[in-house]
Amino acid sequence: MGLLSFIKEAGEKLFGGNAAQAAQSSAQAAASSAAELNAKAGAAIKTYIEKQNLGLTNLAVTFDGASGKVVLAGNAPSQEAAEKAGLSAGNVASVTSVENGLQFPAGAASQYHDVVRGDTLSAIAKKYYGDANKYPVIFAANKPMLSDPDKIYPGQKLRIPPL
Repeated sequence: MGLLSFIKEAGEKLFGGNAAQAAQSSAQAAASSAAELNAKAGAAIKTYIEKQNLGLTNLAVTFDGASGKVVLAGNAPSQEAAEKAGLSAGNVASVTSVENGLQFPAGAASQYHDVVRGDTLSAIAKKYYGDANKYPVIFAANKPMLSDPDKIYPGQKLRIPPL
């Protein structure tokens, strides 16, 4: 699917700042402890993705704390599920990019939107669809990462599905 970039400081706080910082300074840490911290962070991200109930199989998640990169592998039942998995991983604090290698059946490609200050789902729907009342489409496409259409934050990346 490609490589998506994210804002490192934005997102869910899955692992403590100390663990993330320790993983990021892997050049200064012993190789085995850095690898251990990266494995723990990868496991936390995998658990977070699995809680989204996207129907993924054989999910493998690796995290490199030095670069903030997550790599996903496995199978998804649809392109939508694969895209949501990538967004779930990327919208985690300390993640700067996601290489989404999930395999899925062919379908229409989605777009992505980086939320900026002042954005609303209605304004985003107006931008992409020409109709602010289509915001529920964007909200539904980003469930369960979004729990309320009024709770989006700057730095978050949203999936904009084709109509």
